[in-house]
Formats: sequence, C-alpha cells, structure tokens
Amino acid sequence: MSKIRSVSVIIPVLHEEDSINSAIRTLRAQQPVGLFEIIVVDGSPGGETLAALEDEGVKRVLSPRGRGCQMNEGARHATGEILLFLHADTTLPPGGLERLVSAMDTGAFVGGAFDLAIDSEAPSMKLIAWVACARSRLTRLPYGDQALFFEREHFRAMDGFREIPIMEDVDLMRRIKKTAGRICILPEKVSTSPRRWKEEGVVYCTLRNWVLVTLFFLGVSPEKLASFYREASKRRP
Repeated sequence: MSKIRSVSVIIPVLHEEDSINSAIRTLRAQQPVGLFEIIVVDGSPGGETLAALEDEGVKRVLSPRGRGCQMNEGARHATGEILLFLHADTTLPPGGLERLVSAMDTGAFVGGAFDLAIDSEAPSMKLIAWVACARSRLTRLPYGDQALFFEREHFRAMDGFREIPIMEDVDLMRRIKKTAGRICILPEKVSTSPRRWKEEGVVYCTLRNWVLVTLFFLGVSPEKLASFYREASKRRP
C-alpha cells in the first residue's frame, strides 16, 4: 500500500468560466484519502474564472497571463509534496490521483505524466492520441495536456517552468531529461477536449504543432515561435 502523500492540483485558466466548475466536481469525485488541494490560477486581470468558482475549498490565485507564469505562481502557493499541473479541459482517469501517488512513492521518478486520450470517437482523434502516446514513451518528453506531475522539491530545484510564451512544458521535460531525472509515463489515460482540433481543423492543427516542436528543438526562440503561432492562426483556412 502506498504512503499517504499530499498532492496539489494546479489548474491554469483563461476564460474557462463555463467549464471550470464541472472540472472541479470531477476532481472532487476521485479525491483520495490524505492531503489534497486544488489551486486555480487565472491569467485574466479580471479574474472571471475565479469569480465563477462555486467550490469554496479551491485556492484562488491571480497571475500575469502565460501558462508557464501561471503554473509557477500556483506552485508558489502549493503545500503538496507532489505538484500536478492539469489543464482545465483535461480529465484525469478514474483513480488517477492515487495512481500517480503510488508511482511517485517508489522513489524511482522525479515526475511523470499520463497517456493521452481525446474525448472524441473520430478515427483521426484516436490516431492523434495514439501517436502522442507513442511519441512521449519514446522520447520521455510528454506534453502539458498529459497532466504533468513532479516532486515539489525537484520542481523547485529545476526552477520550475521557464516563463516563455510557448513550449514551457517541453522545455522543462527536456531540462529534466538532461539532468538524468527519471520520468514515468503512466498507462492510464487522461482525456482532453478535442475543441482546438475542431476549431482549427485536424490536419492544420496537427501539422502546425509538429512544425512548432521541430523548430523549438532546432533552437528557434519561443518568442519567434509564439509570433509564428499567432500569424499562422490568423491565416488558417
């Protein structure tokens, strides 16, 4: 049986008023025995998502906009031994919190992530999720929508996420890999919303993301990549 460990679930948000309460209720439904807290970090100056929160037990944090900045700010308010960074449109698998605690209790890993599923029956979405799982297992570089988690002290020793406009998740995982930190990829699948693929088009969104990651590994700055992302979004079909 795993030791009881404290977990802080940090959710960076921006205009998620319509979905945040459903996300919190889903988390509460699988709350494990032991210490557990939820921290919602709003990147909007008006704090609209925080104002929409119904759960009084959630920690509310305002932050400058930017996922890396917001997640770091949430980590500064966290008391858990394990930090779990969860996108607002991503749902943990049943028993996911207990599963990640069990994995971290082995002492073999400094962090990890889950396999990925996309909440859609479309064959194209299933293929994208399969490729994402295979890629992350091969490279040991999971993306943020796979629900990244870390030992808090190791996260702090790595200085957290770089506060860059894009690729903050890949950057941190690459830095951990360079220091020989071991990352586990749990076979249980988180489920993420297909909304960005639906909004932008499956082929367009997938190819653009591959181009961005490739350019990042080739040394193109996150600032230039963010500019490319904005311009590409304007010109998408």
